[in-house]
Amino acid sequence: MTAKILNGKTIAAQLRQTIKQQIQINTEQGIRPPGLAGILVGDNPASQIYVRNKHKACTEVGILSKTFDLPATTSQDELLNLLDKLNKDTEIDGILVQLPLPTQIDSNLVIERIAPTKDVDGFHPYNIGRLVLRMPLLRSCTPKGIMTMLEQTGIDLVGLDAVIIGQSNIVGRPMALELLAARCTITVCHSKTKNLKSKVQNADIVVVAIGQAKFVAGDWIKEGAIIIDVGMNRLEDGKLVGDVEFETAVKKASWITPVPGGVGPMTIASLLENTLLAFQKNF
Repeated sequence: MTAKILNGKTIAAQLRQTIKQQIQINTEQGIRPPGLAGILVGDNPASQIYVRNKHKACTEVGILSKTFDLPATTSQDELLNLLDKLNKDTEIDGILVQLPLPTQIDSNLVIERIAPTKDVDGFHPYNIGRLVLRMPLLRSCTPKGIMTMLEQTGIDLVGLDAVIIGQSNIVGRPMALELLAARCTITVCHSKTKNLKSKVQNADIVVVAIGQAKFVAGDWIKEGAIIIDVGMNRLEDGKLVGDVEFETAVKKASWITPVPGGVGPMTIASLLENTLLAFQKNF
């Protein structure tokens, strides 16, 4: 068996085109474009790239993008005051604060300060709570993008055994809620999990977001399983690899995401989708 590739670039491009068309229709009717505010505190190189890519994607689909580059010395009160202003700005429908933040700023306090209706990252306790209750509104971007990819397989997810490796608030936990809502039976694994190999060997779906190159051996994979690799790790030779040993896993899985070009593009596409949804709810 050789797995089919879940090409995130292709799926994301289709989603972005749909969003662009909807915004164009609104513009022709004299309706303003959706607005997204991105806040970057400090000069973390990876964060700068992420914000730049998000800004570029917004421009391509017709979303008004405003970027606020703040110095690393920005105080918590200064950031909260900016969020208060953006919460009241009627031309801004979505707000994202690029993580991680400098140590003098409480990330949880910042996330809670964003108006839930403008929380396009889907991190606010209100939006996570709605997902828990199976009343989703603005969903966490990476798990949402993964669910869109899973839909592309055409496979009925009901009753499948899903293993999520990683329990972060950004991927692991909301991913578990997404798959539970899809009627999967879920197991969330982490650094203290015992017998991880056996859990992976019995899984129909494996989502890995641990941040360690080739952490999951390819021979752990069950024949015909769906593998979603969220990891992005750079080796000493400069090559980008995921958290799964792709070369072996691709011979056993039915579907697998590549790295790069898999989950990453879907995260940004889901952010655009959330911004359009927030606009439609706020307008």
